[in-house]
Amino acid sequence: MAEANDQLRAARERTASLANPSHALTRQELAELVNKWVWDHHDEKVVLATANYIGRLERGLIRWPGECCREALRAILSAPQDSDLGFVNVRSQRAAVRLENVDRQPLLRGAAALGVGALVLGPLAALLEGRIKPTPIPRRVGPTEIEQTRIATRAFQAWDNAYGGGMVRDTVVGQLLWSAGLLEAICPDKLHDELHSAVGDLAQQAGLIAVDAGAQEEGRWMYSFALDCAEKAKDWSLRADVLSTMAKQAIATGQPDEGLTLAELALVRSDRLTAAVRAQLHTDRGRALARMRRVQETLTAIGTADEHFAHVIPGNEPPFMANYDDAHHAQLTGQPLAELAILGRDPSEAADRLAAAVAGHTEEKTRSRALCLTKLASLTMVTGDPLQAVAIGHAALKVAGTLRSRRVAHDLRKLSSHATAHQQLDEVAHLRHRINTLLLRTDST
Repeated sequence: MAEANDQLRAARERTASLANPSHALTRQELAELVNKWVWDHHDEKVVLATANYIGRLERGLIRWPGECCREALRAILSAPQDSDLGFVNVRSQRAAVRLENVDRQPLLRGAAALGVGALVLGPLAALLEGRIKPTPIPRRVGPTEIEQTRIATRAFQAWDNAYGGGMVRDTVVGQLLWSAGLLEAICPDKLHDELHSAVGDLAQQAGLIAVDAGAQEEGRWMYSFALDCAEKAKDWSLRADVLSTMAKQAIATGQPDEGLTLAELALVRSDRLTAAVRAQLHTDRGRALARMRRVQETLTAIGTADEHFAHVIPGNEPPFMANYDDAHHAQLTGQPLAELAILGRDPSEAADRLAAAVAGHTEEKTRSRALCLTKLASLTMVTGDPLQAVAIGHAALKVAGTLRSRRVAHDLRKLSSHATAHQQLDEVAHLRHRINTLLLRTDST
C-alpha cells in the first residue's frame, strides 16, 4: 500500500483557511488556490486540481505531481523545496542510477549513422548515396549490445512522448533493423532470452511510433514481431505489454471486441505479471467494454485496475513499464469513464481523473498532456460549460502545437465535432478555427 504523505497534510493543516482563519485550509480551498496560482503564473486556464486530487497526494498515491502544481504548492504552503512537502521523484532517481556509468558513445554513433536516411533530403541525399555505409552488425552479441538496445528503446520512447511518432518513425525503423540483425549473431545461451526481450521491447516501441504516425499496418507488423520475440524470451510481462498495445490499436480502429479478446489473452497466467502490467490490461478491458457500451462491466474493470495499481512497487516493474505512473493510470482509467459520461453517465469522476492526469504528467510527456487536455475539453464541451471547454481546448492546442501525432490530431477532430453544438458562440467558433488550422498543418506533413 502507498505510504501517506504526512508532510503535505501537515503543511496544509498549518495553513489557515481563507473562509475561517481559525481553521485549517481545506483540500477544496487548497485545490482552488493551486488552480489560481497556475492560471496567474503560467496562463493555463485549466482546472488542474480538485479536492480529490489533493487527497490522492496526501494519501501518497501520487508522489511526484506536475511541475506547475509543485510550484504552486510550494508557494501556497511556504515550502522552500519539493522534499519539504514529501514529494520524491522515485523513478527519476532510479533511472539516474541505472544510466550513471553507461558508455553512450557507441550507441550515439550508431544512432547517428542509422538516422541519416531520415534527415537528408533531395540533392543532399543524392550526394551522400553510396558514401554512407551502414553500421556493421557484430558477429557476437554480449551484454554491451543488449544494454545499448535497451538504452536506444528508452531514448526513442522519450522522443516519441515529447514530439510524437511523426518525428522519429524513420529513425527507429533503422535502429530496429540493426537490432533485429543481432538475433542472427552468435549469442551465449545465457543471454538468449535477454537479447530477444531487448529486441522485442524495441520492436514494440517502434510499433507505437508507427501507429502514432498513422502507419497502422506497419505498426501491426512490428507488434507481431515484438510478440514473437517476447514469447521466444519467455518474457511474460513483455508478452502481456505487447498484447496490450495490440488491444489499444484494435479498440482505436473500431474493433473493441478484438481489443477485449487481446487484453484477456494477455491476462493468461496473470500470476506471472507485475501489478502495473495487470492494472494496464484491466484499463484496456475497460476501454473496450466502454466502446461496446457495457457500462457496469466497464466500471468493474476500472475498479479492478485501481486495485492492482494500488499494489505497484516501482522498483519491481520492468523497464518498459517505467512510464506507468499515477498520471498514466489516471489517463487510462479516465478515458473510458469519459466515453461513458458522453453517453450520459455522471462526468465528475472522469473529469477528476483526466485533470489528475494533466496535473501529474511531467513537462516532457507532451503528447500525453495533449491527449488528456483534449479528452477533458471534449468531455466538458458535451457535459459542462462550453466556455470552460474552450479554455481547456486552447490549452490543449498550446501543447499540441509542437507535436507530429495522428492520435492527437484524431482527438482534436473529435473535439471540433463535439463543439458544433455550441458553434453559435464566438469563443467556440474561434476554438474550432484554431483546431482546423492546426489540423491542416498536421495533414500536410
